[in-house]
Amino acid sequence: MYQTDVQIRVRYSETDQMGYVYYGNYAAYFEVARTEAFRRLGIHYKEMEAAGVMMPVLEMKTKFIKPAKYDDLLTIRLFLKHNPTAARILFEYEVFNEAEQLLTIGETTMVFVDMKTGRPTPTPQEIQQTMAPYFADGVTR
Repeated sequence: MYQTDVQIRVRYSETDQMGYVYYGNYAAYFEVARTEAFRRLGIHYKEMEAAGVMMPVLEMKTKFIKPAKYDDLLTIRLFLKHNPTAARILFEYEVFNEAEQLLTIGETTMVFVDMKTGRPTPTPQEIQQTMAPYFADGVTR
């Protein structure tokens, strides 16, 4: 399993009239966590796309437990619990505030797609090789 944390400070423009983070912003928070997780692994979306593979969202689920508010420092904890060897990859998230209260849980299923054909394609070999050590012995890193 692979796990990493990314922190995001809630900006005023991300809140609604009640002072809570607008629910639509969680998609962007999850995207930041995914991008940073891959970057930390040495995987860059830009290079993947230059090689002809894109990774659109197939499905997104979010469960709101408590609201995040303006100026909260959020920790988005990202989990990859399954080695991405097929065309799909599942990212799971937990969002905490500074008091370490669980605010939100979510997941996104992404699909590797060949940019020329628009059809699903297996996980690129470079990503499989990079991720393999995190799933070899069942130890979280």
